[in-house]
Amino acid sequence: MGDAARRTGFLLVIIGATLWGVGGTVAQKLFQEYGIEVNWLVSTRLLIAGVLLLGIQFFLKDRSQVLGVWKEKRTGAQLVVFGLLGMLAVQYTYMASIRHGNAAVATLLQYLAPVMIIFYLVIRRQTVFGRQDLVTVVLALGGCFLLLTNGSLSGLSVPAPAIIWGVLSGVSLAFYTLYAIPLLARYDSLVIVGWAMVIGGVALSFIHPPWRIDLSGLTAEAFGYIAFVIIFGTMIAFWFYIESLQSLLPKETSLLGSLEPLAAVLTTVFWLNEPFGGFQWAGTAAIIAMIVFMAFSKKPAAE
Repeated sequence: MGDAARRTGFLLVIIGATLWGVGGTVAQKLFQEYGIEVNWLVSTRLLIAGVLLLGIQFFLKDRSQVLGVWKEKRTGAQLVVFGLLGMLAVQYTYMASIRHGNAAVATLLQYLAPVMIIFYLVIRRQTVFGRQDLVTVVLALGGCFLLLTNGSLSGLSVPAPAIIWGVLSGVSLAFYTLYAIPLLARYDSLVIVGWAMVIGGVALSFIHPPWRIDLSGLTAEAFGYIAFVIIFGTMIAFWFYIESLQSLLPKETSLLGSLEPLAAVLTTVFWLNEPFGGFQWAGTAAIIAMIVFMAFSKKPAAE
């Protein structure tokens, strides 16, 4: 593979992961300063981003897959389950955690998913708990302890609802990751994720229709933030991340994906001026170290 293609791949994953992290912080600003409802933002971003991703697949890739994925009843049923319990659950719990806390904590708690996957596979006896798994668990749980307590056992430094939604986001991401494997083995990622977003968005629309909102009080700046979350923080972020897999190893892509929590933390602290203690920075470093360690610990066969 040529150096130019690899450089392009690195650039795409860096941009994609960074936009994911920044998108969470922008959503936090919308919740806290403009009173945007979680239900409305989640349903709107899922519907628009999903349609755009399917559009990219239709015009730039194999268009036959866009509708072809629905030809088999079993695959269609799996896609609906993935859209509701995977995509919608991940997006809603993540945004709810941001709403009750901040983007930095929500993103870092979501990265408990690898630990949950490890325990699930061990319980199912599909893998053996090894030394690498132990390091991963210690870094993740130790990092979360420091992040949530700031080193003090007397009380939490993060609101309880933010922690609950954040942990549920990690559970949802673990399910999302495991359940998607057979679907992604047969169809392009843009097709599966695009339809999952549309399914999740339509389902949530029954609870909070995207058109049922008073936008008259929003400023041009607020509309810009909404557009950023949908276009850059969702559609472009995912598209670039997936495209990077064409020229990079999965290990390299997942390693650079650690820029997402880093971007979320930095923008939350320095742009929104959220307080962040020394022990919380140490916890952040431990969780990012866990992500990097997992990337380098992958067996060659997984590449």
